[in-house]
Amino acid sequence: MGSRGARARPELLALLAGAWLWVGSAQPTAPGPTRGPGASAVPALKFRLAGYPRKHSEGRIEVFYNDEWGTICDDDFTLANAHVLCRHLGFVAATGWAHSAKYGKGVGRIWLDNVNCGGSEKSIGDCKHRGWGNSDCSHEEDAGVVCKDERIPGFKDSNVIETEQSHVEEVRLRPVVSGARRRLPVAEGIVEVRYKDGWAQICDQGWDSKNSRVVCGMMGFPAERKVNRNFYKLLAERQQLNYRLHSVSCTGTEVHLSMCAFEFHRGNASAACAAGMPAVVSCVPGPLFAAGSAHKKKQRQQQQQQGQQPRIRLKGGAKVGEGRVEVLKSSAWGTICDDRWNLLSASVVCRELGFGSAKEALTGARMGQGTGPIHMSEVQCSGTEKSLWSCPFKNITEEDCKHSEDAAVRCNVPYMGYENLIRLSGGRSRAEGRVEVAVGAGGGGQPRWGLVCGEGWGTLEAMVACRQLGLGFANHGLQETWYWDASNVTEMVLSGVKCEGHEMSLSHCQHHGDSLNCKNTGTRFAAGVICSETASDLLLHAPLVQETAYIEDRPLHMLYCAAEENCLSSSARLANWPYGHRRLLRFSSQIHNNGRADFRPKAGRHSWVWHECHRHYHSMDIFTHYDILTPNGTKVAEGHKASFCLEDTECEEDVAKRYECANFGEQGITVGCWDLYRHDIDCQWIDITDVKPGNYILQVVINPNFEVAESDFTNNAMKCNCKYDGHRIWVHSCHIGDALSDEANKRFEQYPGQLNNQIS
Repeated sequence: MGSRGARARPELLALLAGAWLWVGSAQPTAPGPTRGPGASAVPALKFRLAGYPRKHSEGRIEVFYNDEWGTICDDDFTLANAHVLCRHLGFVAATGWAHSAKYGKGVGRIWLDNVNCGGSEKSIGDCKHRGWGNSDCSHEEDAGVVCKDERIPGFKDSNVIETEQSHVEEVRLRPVVSGARRRLPVAEGIVEVRYKDGWAQICDQGWDSKNSRVVCGMMGFPAERKVNRNFYKLLAERQQLNYRLHSVSCTGTEVHLSMCAFEFHRGNASAACAAGMPAVVSCVPGPLFAAGSAHKKKQRQQQQQQGQQPRIRLKGGAKVGEGRVEVLKSSAWGTICDDRWNLLSASVVCRELGFGSAKEALTGARMGQGTGPIHMSEVQCSGTEKSLWSCPFKNITEEDCKHSEDAAVRCNVPYMGYENLIRLSGGRSRAEGRVEVAVGAGGGGQPRWGLVCGEGWGTLEAMVACRQLGLGFANHGLQETWYWDASNVTEMVLSGVKCEGHEMSLSHCQHHGDSLNCKNTGTRFAAGVICSETASDLLLHAPLVQETAYIEDRPLHMLYCAAEENCLSSSARLANWPYGHRRLLRFSSQIHNNGRADFRPKAGRHSWVWHECHRHYHSMDIFTHYDILTPNGTKVAEGHKASFCLEDTECEEDVAKRYECANFGEQGITVGCWDLYRHDIDCQWIDITDVKPGNYILQVVINPNFEVAESDFTNNAMKCNCKYDGHRIWVHSCHIGDALSDEANKRFEQYPGQLNNQIS
C-alpha cells in the first residue's frame, strides 16, 4: 500500500470545496483602516475561489492576508468590486456577483466589509472599506463573484495553484452491468472522482451509509440502500483500479462529498486498497424517476390507502426540482420566510419531495412571490429530518416577513439525458428556433432527427420543450417557422403533441406515435419555440371579488356596446330591444403580476383590433373567463373579457408603472403591479338573466387559453361560493384555485350542493 496523505481538516475542506481554486497575488498600496492609498505597505495579498456549487470562474471570493485566509462581506458589494477581484484572479472582467453565501459559508476571518470600488483599481486594497478585519458580518453574508470565462492575455502568476481537494468536486456513479443497455437514471455503481484526465476510485474501508447518503443526494436521489458487495468484490478482483481517496467520513448532511473529511492516497494508487474494494453505492430513486410504471403505481396506491396528501410543494420553477417552497397548514397552502434559510433546510425539502440534496437555498423570492399565509420562519433543520415539519421553526406574521422574502430551492435531480433528444435550429439565438426531436435512437443505433408538426402546438407544449432543453420557460409556442433559416432536417416525425405542461420531455406528452398525422408538412408549418429564463405569473385578488359583488338590472338601451362585443348571454339576441333589461352579476377584479417577467399580450400592436363603440384596442381575444357553475361543474352562465386595456393601474412601492393604454400606448402588466377592472366597467360582469335561484360556484380564470406563458398556470383560477335567491346574491369563500388542500377543496365543492338540498 502506498503512503497515506495527511487527513484533510474539515474546516480546510469547507474552504477548499471547489473544482479549481485560482489563486492570484496582489501588492496593495495600502491596508489602512478606511482607504488604501497613503498607508504603509502590507505583505502581498492572495486570492482564490472556493465553495460549491460553482464553475472554475465563479465562487466564494477569499483573500489571504496576515497569514490567514478569510472572506469578504456582501454589504454594499457591487459589480465594480467584482471586476477588481476577477482581475486579481486572472480573468478579464466580472459578469456578476453573489450575496448571502451562495457558494457556502467560509470559515476564519471576514477580512473586508463595505468594500466600495470604482472598478478601475489595480488592487482591492485601493478601494474604500472599513479596514482589514473590521466587520459586523457573519459568514452567512460571504460574497461571491462570477467572472467572465476569459483569461487576461499573458496572465502569469507563480501563486496560481491547483489544490488537491479540488479534485473531489466532480463525482459519478459508474454502472458495471455489462451487456445490458444503459438505463437512466444510474442509481447504482462504483463511486468515482475525476482525477487528472480520467476517473479514480475510493477505497471502501470505513465506508458507511452516511457516505452513501451524501453521494446519492449529489446524484439526485433522496435515500440510499444496501448493495450486494459480493458481486462488486468479484468484479473488482478482475479489474485494474486506481484508488484516489480513502477514509471518507461524512455526517450524512453534507450536500457534496468534497465537504466530508477524507484522506488522499499517495504512491502506488492501484495497490492502495489491499484490505478493501472500491466504494459502491445504491440509491433509491424518487417517484418521478422510478424505473417502470408499476413502481410509481404502487407508490400512488400506498399514498391513497394512507389518505396522504403532500404537505410540501415547489412552485414557479423552470426546471424539475426547483421552485418556491410552499407548505400546507390548516388546509391552506403558504410560503416560508427566508430568514436563516440554508442548504441544510433546503436539502430536507428536496429529499422530502423525492429529489437529492439541495444545490442552492434561494432567498428574496428568486422563484417569484407566493400568495396567502407565510407559515414558517427561521427554519433550522439539522439535515437528517424526514420532513420540513420536523425541523424547528418560528410562526410568522405579515409584519415580520413579506412575500418578497419567500424561500426557494434548487435540488439535485438524476441525470435522465432528455436534453439529448431535442434541439433547436434556425433561430436568431440559442433560446429560440424550430424544434427538432430524435426518434428511433434505441438499441444503440444512431437517432433520426425530424420536425414536430405545428398543428395544435401551443404554450403548454412549448413550456415542455424549453424545460427539456434546459432553457427556462416558453415565451411563445409557434405553429409556423418559415421565417427561420432551414436546416438539413425537413422530415416531420412527430404530430398530435398535447402536453399538460409539467412533463420533463415531449415524449411524455400525448402524441400520434409512429402514425404521423399532419395536414401541412415541411419546415413552414413546423413547431417552434422562443424560450426565456423568466416568466410572468398572474393571479386574481380573490377578496376584492367577494367584497364588490352585487346584482344590477341594466336597461337594454344601455347595453348596445356590450352586445356588439358579445358580453351578454346568447338569449339577449331574442330580447325586445331597446325595452326590458338584463340581470348582471358585477364585481371588480384586480389582477396582479407576481412573476419575474412582465405580462405582455401575445399579439403585436399591428394586430390589435380597434373597437369604435368603446373606443379601445383589444390586444387579446380572450383575457378572462367568468363562469357560473353548478356544484357538479355544469356551466349555467358565462362571460368573457377581452383585454381591452392591459395596464399598470397601481404598483407596489418602488415599482414604476410601465404600461398605459391611453393614446395607443403599450399594454402589459409590470412585475409588482396590478391591473384593476372596476365593477362599473362594461363587460365586467356575468349575464345571469336566465339563471334560476340556487347555489352555485363563481369561477374566474385568467389567461384561460394559455396564450401568454406564465411560470405557474395552476393559480390562474379563482372560485367562490354563490347563493342566489332570485333577488339578491351572496358571494363568499373566494380563493385562488390551488390555495387549499384537496380535502378543503372537496368540502368547498360539496357545500353549494348541500345548501341546495336544504333550500329544496
